[in-house]
Order: sequence, then structure tokens, then C-alpha cells
Amino acid sequence: MGLEDLKSAVKSAKAAPKQAADSTDAPVTTAAAPRVPKIDAQGRSYATGKRKNAIARVWIKPGSGKILVNGRTGPEYFARPVLQMIVGQPFKAANRISQYDVWCTVAGGGLSGQAGAVRHGISQALTFFEPDLRGVLKQGGFLTRDSRVVERKKYGQAKARRRFQFSKR
Repeated sequence: MGLEDLKSAVKSAKAAPKQAADSTDAPVTTAAAPRVPKIDAQGRSYATGKRKNAIARVWIKPGSGKILVNGRTGPEYFARPVLQMIVGQPFKAANRISQYDVWCTVAGGGLSGQAGAVRHGISQALTFFEPDLRGVLKQGGFLTRDSRVVERKKYGQAKARRRFQFSKR
């Protein structure tokens, strides 16, 4: 069997599936099914948001725009304006300011990580409530979980990468 025979065998093998696919009478369609909202019996959507070590469990429902975090209002819990802005970003991007009430519980991390976790959870819950908003929120980067976490401390070192001071004598 020569080189020409191998080339012709490879060509015929590549062409065979195309011929088989063309011979079938049924049209092949791979259209995605329309997304269906995920809403519970109380009319809420639930999602989990994460950032650093913070985890937020978020429920949203149509309302006047109230935000409750661990039983306190949003501005009371996230006192810094930057954190309030971070939490409100998904609503602003989706053009849904003051249309949904948010109730969430947050645990772990610091305030900045918790605000990022709440933002991630709100974005996920919005896509569950209104699947058409997924493109807008995805483009804004709100559906992507920020996977950066603190590096662990290694033995024999002061911190994760910081070594103890070297002493020659």
C-alpha cells in the first residue's frame, strides 16, 4: 500500500460522513429552547453569589427597590457609597432600578467581598427572574464569579510569599 492509496483512503473516510448526513430526510435543527423563568411559589427568584470568602444567598421579587441584608437595610449594612454602588450595578445595567426588592443573607469575608457576593447573587437572580437580561448582565461582567481568593500561608515563611528576614550572622 503506497502513499497515494493512504491519501485516497483518508479522503474517502472524510467524505463518507458528509454523504451519510446528506442522505437523511429529516432536517437537523439545533435551536436552543427558550429560557424559562425560575420563580418559586412566593414569586421570588433565588441565587447564590460568591466573591473571595463571602457567600450571599439572594432572593428577589417585584417591589419598590428595598434591599435587606442580614435583617438591615442596604445603606445601613453597606455604609460606604462605593459598596452601595457595587450592589446596585446589576439593576442599573439592566435598567431595572427600584423595580425589585432584594432580601439576602451574607456570611464570610469582609464588607468589600460581601458587596461583590451580593452583586453576583443579584445578577444571577435577575437572570432567573427575567432570562432576557442575561446578555446585558453577561456583557457587564456581573455573572462571572471573581475567583480570586487569598493565597494560603506557607510554613517557614512569614506570610504567603514573604520570607523571614535573612540574617548572615
